[in-house]
Amino acid sequence: MMTIDRPAEPRGLSHAEAKARLHQEGANELAMTGQRNIQAIALEVLREPMFLLLVGAGAIYLLLGDVSDALMLLGFVFVVMGITIYQEYKTERVLEALRDLTSPRALVIRDGVEQRIAGREVVRGDVLILAEGDRVPADAALLSCNDFAADESLLTGESVAVRKLAQAEIGELQPPGGDDLPFVYSGTLVVQGRGVAQVLATGAHTEIGKIGRALQEQETEATPLQREIAKLVRKLAILGVLLSLSLLLIYGLSRGDWLRGLLSGITLAMSILPEEYPVVLTIFMAMGAWRISRHRVLTRRVPTVEALGSATVLCVDKTGTLTQNRMVVQQLIAAEASFSIHADTTPLPEAFHELVEFGILSSETEPFDPMEKSIHACGTRYLANTEHLHGDWALAHEYSLSPELLALSHVWKAKDRKEFVVASKGAPEAVADLCHLDAAQLAQLAEQVNSLAAQGMRVLGVARARWQGDAWPDIQHDFEFEFLGLIGLADPVRPTVTAALKECKAAGIRVVMITGDYPATAAAIAQQIGLDAGSGGVISGSELNLMDESTLRARIVHSNIYARMVPEQKLRLVNALKANGEIVAMTGDGVNDAPALKAAHIGIAMGARGTDVAREAAALVLLDDDFASIVHAVRIGRGIFDNLRKAMAYIFAVHLPIAGLSLIPLLLGWPPVFAPVHIVFLEMIINPACSIAFEAEPAERGVMHRPPRSPQEPLFGQRIVLLSLLQGVFVLLAALAVLGYSLGQGVSENEARALTFSTLVVGSLGLILTNRSWQHSLLHTFDSPNPALWWVIGGAFSFLLLALSVPFLRDVFHFAPLTPPQFLLSFASGAASIVWFELYKLLHRH
Repeated sequence: MMTIDRPAEPRGLSHAEAKARLHQEGANELAMTGQRNIQAIALEVLREPMFLLLVGAGAIYLLLGDVSDALMLLGFVFVVMGITIYQEYKTERVLEALRDLTSPRALVIRDGVEQRIAGREVVRGDVLILAEGDRVPADAALLSCNDFAADESLLTGESVAVRKLAQAEIGELQPPGGDDLPFVYSGTLVVQGRGVAQVLATGAHTEIGKIGRALQEQETEATPLQREIAKLVRKLAILGVLLSLSLLLIYGLSRGDWLRGLLSGITLAMSILPEEYPVVLTIFMAMGAWRISRHRVLTRRVPTVEALGSATVLCVDKTGTLTQNRMVVQQLIAAEASFSIHADTTPLPEAFHELVEFGILSSETEPFDPMEKSIHACGTRYLANTEHLHGDWALAHEYSLSPELLALSHVWKAKDRKEFVVASKGAPEAVADLCHLDAAQLAQLAEQVNSLAAQGMRVLGVARARWQGDAWPDIQHDFEFEFLGLIGLADPVRPTVTAALKECKAAGIRVVMITGDYPATAAAIAQQIGLDAGSGGVISGSELNLMDESTLRARIVHSNIYARMVPEQKLRLVNALKANGEIVAMTGDGVNDAPALKAAHIGIAMGARGTDVAREAAALVLLDDDFASIVHAVRIGRGIFDNLRKAMAYIFAVHLPIAGLSLIPLLLGWPPVFAPVHIVFLEMIINPACSIAFEAEPAERGVMHRPPRSPQEPLFGQRIVLLSLLQGVFVLLAALAVLGYSLGQGVSENEARALTFSTLVVGSLGLILTNRSWQHSLLHTFDSPNPALWWVIGGAFSFLLLALSVPFLRDVFHFAPLTPPQFLLSFASGAASIVWFELYKLLHRH
């Protein structure tokens, strides 16, 4: 038998002990799949079509005897590989950091202090605090517990919850599934009660580790955006292959040089190959999730980032999201007497002592709930050194709150008394029902409750009873309760909420408040924060139960406040909103909120007060539970989608002149402009521009002053495709004009190539600058800081100047020296290619 050390107040491990065990025994996690180290990323890059094309081009140069060209091209291959590997590695590290942040959290005691840590940091010997809704982070033995039950279906397949009891002596760890055992198991769910447990096994040594079942490994369905990108890539890849084969045949048949034809075909394939699209999508989504996490919002499912810009309705809890979840007892009512709590030292009249006393007895001894903490604080302030505080009483039995009866009761064994004392608190109407109040008493109670609720207070009823007997009653109604009074608690509104609501209104996002409070309380809070209740007024949970689905769908259009709601009713609200065509984001924190969170398009769990089950069902987790953080995430999400669209449009636009200059001169009988080395140079501009510079671009200033984006709106709608096509065509025309003019002037082939290439590079850089905003002018965007952009542009332009001026690089690129007027011609032509788009933006604004 193994005996567990059970100090009255366990101190847990020290930080040094925990760190040593973590190092010695490893992290508390199962073998992870999907993680890539730098070697795996490098191997993936080696298999990329672009890399294979570059190697093929290098081999052809060697066959042709152009050793310097081959070596330079292969050197560029390693540069491009390095850039790609760095970008992929950075993305992988971001995803790894997000995995750490969003891993299940555990509440442990270390050095006698409670603290939340990542589940992977739990070690053998840690003392866990477990509560209803928590996911157990490791196999452990209960030191103490109260009405504790766990769902072990993950391990046993049995859906019935298993009752747990703490025991003084612990034998060998038993298999899961048995009642009255002291063991809890990693991955299982606490469905009832609270407990303190000591960790026996972590990671691969847990029951779930031994049988090799991996958690959270679900096949993820591709999002509409991912499917759209994949479809576009397939089309462009097929087009590239067909054009390249056609060019090979044309070149070989017309000029008889099949090796050069193959080189031209490879060059054209490289110019069209759309390998940037999936890379950009991955980087934008991962970096977007990381940026959102820096604003206290964790993204558990990265594709959610793209959905944020489409949200039309935000369904939010009042308590803790719109308010600070920092309850303060403000008013006490006993019989017809009332007492207001102030900051002064006025003593509490004797008539209210029992009300506070039984409010404390009906709360947890070490509460986590803000209301119960506030009631305890009130008792400490007013009842110290009186007979009304009972630290030596023992909790004998508990009756939990349920959807059918919104009240709970604690049964206490008092010292030197044969009878038990019962304390109950909950919704005033539920406690009144327990006390069997008559019509006159109910009328008086309703008036008192409405008075407190109209002031924005949350109201609790308190009652007491006594019990003598050998067996506990099955239900609370079997006690003979006496009504003691009401406790009114105030929860201050978050100072950021009013401004966030105004931002939502400007952005066309409707805010719906859902609360368990009284309608009057909800209406008072809504008035404080400036939330319009709507023409349909406040809808209560009892009213909602009387509505069929069609009635609810009709009513929900005109009402923004829903009071006296239980978690199960949230699912009906979400489904009704979805049936009306809304894109729904919803917050939740409890176990019963999980279905609604999963049903919503964007489920948002509370990180501070939420349960693990809610967090696992949600797509986003609010670390600070603040409504303003949701709005900030929406703003970032809209900006991310805008920048993604700009990056994709840029890729589409810039590939057009590259492909055109690879094909058209050969069809016209002109000398070839591009070789693979030129495409590699351009890729060194395109890749950082679309994946780094555009990703780091600040959101447009008016991003929250337009309606939500329709989820059916494609990334490449007709307007976007047409504008991108025109951007590319104008750059192509500018470069072809310079090429034709220079050849007409009788300059050398290398001079014409240098002029044309310079025009294309300047035009490509111009495309980056003009696509920073599709609303404001290029000059206006200079006010928005983006250091990454200037590194990309500065680096590309500097390298172009080096390629034109350094003899060795000129030979590699087959350039001839340019005079200042010639370079000015190229610069002006490239810059002029974007003037039309600047004029279009000006006309579009006005």
